[in-house]
Amino acid sequence: MNRVLLVFILCLFNSCDDGDLVIETIDFNDTSISFCQSTTTINSTLFFKIKTTEALVLELQSGLLKNEVSADTIVSAVPGQSQLIYRTFSDNVSSNYFCDAVPPVIPTVTDEFEAESGEVLITTMQSENDSTIFEHKIELSGISFVNSLGQRITDLRINDFGTITTTE
Repeated sequence: MNRVLLVFILCLFNSCDDGDLVIETIDFNDTSISFCQSTTTINSTLFFKIKTTEALVLELQSGLLKNEVSADTIVSAVPGQSQLIYRTFSDNVSSNYFCDAVPPVIPTVTDEFEAESGEVLITTMQSENDSTIFEHKIELSGISFVNSLGQRITDLRINDFGTITTTE
């Protein structure tokens, strides 16, 4: 009886599947924001951060950026109003992947996690040196990612997305 129980327990532990999830953290704090236009305008909505074979893509809802000082923090719900996606690629990725009308065939997306909850927080300040320049600090709060297999990433280190500048 003890042998049967031992074999059952060993089979149980051997058959457990952790989903082969190898992503434990998403950390883009030391990565600068990129965008497709030569300069950012208040009409810009697509921003991304690239770190070799990973990318964090933020698509803001239209009209969220304004060339005016915000009295309060502007809040945009994820995924309802703005979208946040984390992707891993088969090889190094460049801004061409996001900016070309037809994305390159290589690298390919190996995994994609969409934010299923959270908020984008934006605070806009006027530049101290030039009254026609506005700085938009973008932060993320309560972001929870999940992929198509239901796998989640919980150790998120992406609170500060970065600051972008627009001009009147």
